[in-house]
Amino acid sequence: MIIKITNFINRVFSKLFGGRKKVRLGFYGPVNAGKTSLANRIAKDWTGEEMGTVSKVPHETREIQIKEHVKIKRDGKELEFNLVDTPGIATKIDFEDFLKFGLKEKEAKKRAKEATKGIIDAIKWLDDVDCVLVVMDGTENPYSQVNITVLGNLDARKIPVLIVANKMDLKRAKLKKIKAAFPQYKVAGVSALKGKGMDDFYQELFELVR
Repeated sequence: MIIKITNFINRVFSKLFGGRKKVRLGFYGPVNAGKTSLANRIAKDWTGEEMGTVSKVPHETREIQIKEHVKIKRDGKELEFNLVDTPGIATKIDFEDFLKFGLKEKEAKKRAKEATKGIIDAIKWLDDVDCVLVVMDGTENPYSQVNITVLGNLDARKIPVLIVANKMDLKRAKLKKIKAAFPQYKVAGVSALKGKGMDDFYQELFELVR
């Protein structure tokens, strides 16, 4: 049983960031790139609390998760963010993929349906975010269908974007490869798990929304 995801990404509409003090910041990208890990790192840095569960099982995040009133300070300035962590985007979901992680067939099919709904909800939420972090796994080929499709649609609709190359603590991570793949975008390299590169990331984030 394969659930195909098509024709949803094209439903987002154009929205420019308007310079407001409270910023709705969306986390988007492929499955297991580290969106929730990054959201947790930001939330913990500035509120002392994490906001989501991280797992090696695909589509652990299947519902939109929101952390409000996250105040980030940089160079004497402060911005308040609402963090909007979304399920990983995928072009198809096969329940059999979950069986490899020890899930029973019934639970695997249930998770596949929930993940499908989560992807649709994630795309709908683009109506309500001011800017987006596109989180990519720095160890993977950046020229994926998901990355290209997400970035293309965000660009077409003028939603401000910062690419975050995650997992930079791993030797096989290639920041230069992601920068070369998408030279028109700013790219921040981080390890959300280790906290590496976060100072530069926050600088780029402030540049994105100013």
